[in-house]
Order: sequence, then structure tokens, then C-alpha cells
Amino acid sequence: MNLHPQTTAFVFPGQGSQAAGMGRELAETYPAAKEIFDEGDSLLGFRLSRLMWEGPAQELNETINTQPALFVHSVAAWRTFTLHFPDFKPAFVAGHSLGELSALTASEALSFTDGLRLVRRRGELMKRAGELNPGGMAAILGVDIPTLDQVCAEASTADEIVQVANDNCPGQVVISGHKPALERAMAGAKVAGAKRALPLQVSIAAHSPLMDSIQADWNAAVEACVIQKPVIPVIGNVLAKPMLTPEELRADIKAQMQSRVRWTESVELMKTNGIQVYVEAGSGEVLLGMIKRIDPSSMRVTLGSPKDFVALKD
Repeated sequence: MNLHPQTTAFVFPGQGSQAAGMGRELAETYPAAKEIFDEGDSLLGFRLSRLMWEGPAQELNETINTQPALFVHSVAAWRTFTLHFPDFKPAFVAGHSLGELSALTASEALSFTDGLRLVRRRGELMKRAGELNPGGMAAILGVDIPTLDQVCAEASTADEIVQVANDNCPGQVVISGHKPALERAMAGAKVAGAKRALPLQVSIAAHSPLMDSIQADWNAAVEACVIQKPVIPVIGNVLAKPMLTPEELRADIKAQMQSRVRWTESVELMKTNGIQVYVEAGSGEVLLGMIKRIDPSSMRVTLGSPKDFVALKD
């Protein structure tokens, strides 16, 4: 394996990376991975693994199922890696939105049991927020963050808010908020030079003040979990800086519900700290695509299927 711990970071995907069949070959090939899927099924009280492997896609794409599915696959990939390379400890771990909880589990700050329960609760609460206070999200291509911040500010009113939700990579940003404000911001972004402004097929305004209706319940769920000092620094979504204490981790997870995912800044920070290789553990390579835009010189490695593990050993 040509990876070096000091120059490697593991990253964990969020919603949008799920696909029917996710993790099946991993579980069929590696007993350690199968144990994670079995444990997940047992903790949740239903066959999440069957839904992940067989679909239907519509049910898998429901946020209450998507979030635990991505978490379980990521942890299964990570756990398999640690058994194959027990002495390898990456310099950083980071996750995009939901993936931050996978990163906490990889860092040993959060147990798999507490992590899965928290992820499932997160999905339930976000679904409820979407029902109580419907909103929307849109992908904006080709506009920088300062311009888009200004566009969102001009599109917002006292009662209708829209803001940057995900700073994914240069030229790709997601905004979130009340639908009328979202539509005004999409129009404003086009005037400001956006190549495209695409509404996403969601009724949830994640990472925006529309999540406030479930914030207290989310805080309580986070407080109910045991969070320990991470053995690997976690780059948080909210401040895009390394987190080294349980208090920092807890605060970031809580604040993330209504705050911007600073992914571009997170990757730039890791690059500044010597990271040259990014390993995406779990389903797909969405994050690696973003990282390619942020740090084209980096090496990018997928780790979600047996063939990925074979390639890693070569």
C-alpha cells in the first residue's frame, strides 16, 4: 500500500451518495463488514441491509433510511480497513454533513451503536422538520461564495430566508431555505452569472434556519450520546477546523443542523496541513469529485467495495 498516514485523510459521504446494492459485495467478501451490517439490522429492528442491497430505490432514498444506510456502509468499509491495516491511522477524518457522524465513529469518539441511533434520529427529525416547515434546496453552478451570500441576503426577508447550505467546491454550491426566497435567489444567481440553478428534489431545507423546529430535540439526542476524545482529529463542518475534544465535537454536531457545510474550507485546511491523499470510505465517490475541484493535485481513492481493497493492496 502506497498510502502514508501523515499525508492521508479519510472522508465520509453524506446524502446523495446512496445507491441500491451499496455495500453488498463488501459484506459478502469480508466477515468484519458483514458483522457491521448485521449489527445495524439488529439495532434498528429491521433489515436495513436488505433495503440497501435490494431496494426499492424510492424507499432507500427516504431520508430516515438514507442516512443510516450511508453511515453503516461507511463504518463497514472503515472497520474492514482497520483490520487489514491495523497500524494505519490517517492524519485527519472528515465527513460531509451526515458523514461527519461517520467520521466521529471512525475517530472512536462515538460508538457504532450510539452513532447509528443518532443517525436514525437525525433522519427522523429532519423528515419531521420538512413536514412542519417545508422548504427546498437548489444547486448553483458557477458563482463564488461571496456573490452567492449577497444574492441570498437580497432574496431573504424577515419571514422568508435562504442561505448557503453546502460550500461543496469551487463552482458548486447548494442553497437552502423557504421556497419563495429560494426561487428569488435562483433567479438572482442567474443574473449574477450562474451557469445553472437547479432545484433539488427535496422538501427539506437542510442546513438552514428551517431546521429550528427540531433543534431542541436534536440537541437532546446529541447530549444523550457518549462522546469521547477522538484518536484522530476530526475536521468539523461548521468551523472547518480540527476538533480534538468531546465538547468541540458535540457543539459542531448540534450547530451543523442549521449551519453551512464548509467543505471547500475543510479540504483546503487539510491540504495546508500536508494531506495529499483522500480516501472516501463508503458509497460512491461524490466527495472525491469535489476534492478534485478543490485540490487537483491530490490523489483520490475509493473504498467501498472488495475491488477497492484489492487495488489498495497492490
